[in-house]
Amino acid sequence: MTRGAFCFLALSLTLLQACNPDSTSTIPELVLDEQILLEAVLNLPDQHYAYSDIELPNFLAIPPVNNADNTPNNNPITDAGATLGRVLFYDKKLSANNTIACASCHLQENSFTDPVALSTGFEGELTGRHSMSLANARYYQNGHFFWDERASSLEEQTLLPIQDHIEMGMFLETLETKLAQEYYYRILFRQAFGDIEITSDRISLALSQFIRSMLSYNSKYDKGLAQLSNPGQGLPGFTAQENLGRAVFFSPTLGNCAGCHRTNLFIGDRAQNNGLDLSSTDNGLGDVTGFPTDNGKFKVPSLRNIALTAPYMHDGRFNTLHQVVDHYNNGVQPHPNLDIMLRGANNQPRRLNLSVEEREALVAFLETLTDEEFINDVRFSDPFK
Repeated sequence: MTRGAFCFLALSLTLLQACNPDSTSTIPELVLDEQILLEAVLNLPDQHYAYSDIELPNFLAIPPVNNADNTPNNNPITDAGATLGRVLFYDKKLSANNTIACASCHLQENSFTDPVALSTGFEGELTGRHSMSLANARYYQNGHFFWDERASSLEEQTLLPIQDHIEMGMFLETLETKLAQEYYYRILFRQAFGDIEITSDRISLALSQFIRSMLSYNSKYDKGLAQLSNPGQGLPGFTAQENLGRAVFFSPTLGNCAGCHRTNLFIGDRAQNNGLDLSSTDNGLGDVTGFPTDNGKFKVPSLRNIALTAPYMHDGRFNTLHQVVDHYNNGVQPHPNLDIMLRGANNQPRRLNLSVEEREALVAFLETLTDEEFINDVRFSDPFK
């Protein structure tokens, strides 16, 4: 038995009293050593990991990126808040039968998405859409979440899977009572919010802080960009193929991928129809707004760590990046709501007509967006023992 576990078992009744704000009894000093108590269950550092005030590279600390930050004024990232969010994110107690956590469908090694097309819920049913990566979720200017953008903020989004009848199956009042029974949550909520009150609003705030702290900016692309002195040259450390792929990606006359995946975070700013089908089998945003002109429109995800997030699209229909590139090269369908960025002459789908060499190079470039440091960062890992 660990030292922390022993202390918890021996002093559990005293701890319950200590966590009662109405208690006036003298509390033994040992009970106040919260770190020892947390160590019984969690791998957390003595001092909180740094989640706030992360210094981004100069090429990301610019207005086009800053303007896309959806952090609300009433929920800035704090180290204690994100720490609580990390624990909540990995805790299966957030599901009705203690089998599913947020992390069950958002795996760190896959840039916080699921390597299968549809995720498995708490009773074995499959979700309706593919799990979207959470990397750099902080940067999406309109602040809406889910593929169909039905959540108006990340704070709103975090509570919906918990309540979903397929995903986690919990009632929020039940969850509040459930978490209040865990001594480590009383400690973590007090550290994050100043007292031990556990509410669904605070759960949402903490989860949102943790997710917004998931910043990926240490890929091969970033390291090359940081060394670039002449924008007209290829990136240092890149192969000829990778630099060709970069040229294809940014060229308005070749790939023009940057038309939809903007800035060096490769983010979108609105839901778009990318011509997956001639007619919509999933209306996406259209089912949220009720406007037929929104049918088949879906949120545009960041391309950061895209090589790790297969399968692709809202339904996981493409298993490889080569299939994705082939779609944009010659497979875009003339859906009535097809985005203007994908239209060419006579308002028909644009055909890139890239050569085999250019398509291979484009995939090679996309693979340079993989951030190995991010997917191995202990700050975002499972804290439970």
